[in-house]
Amino acid sequence: MEMANLIDVLLGLVVVGAGWWINNMSTEVKRLEILLNKTREDYATRMELRDDMSKVMDALHRVEDKLDKVLSRD
Repeated sequence: MEMANLIDVLLGLVVVGAGWWINNMSTEVKRLEILLNKTREDYATRMELRDDMSKVMDALHRVEDKLDKVLSRD
């Protein structure tokens, strides 16, 4: 085999390997984009989170008021 043929084969292998790698990375990026979009859809919006937190804080204030009443009796 001549040196030129060997170089052509090696360059061909490098090009095929690079193409395979780029194809795999493209597929992985698409998969991650789908997962990210799904996460965004499932994630609570700020207003929903704010409403939930205000309910929790109201409940904690009621508990705190009850504790103050109980402790002030003793």
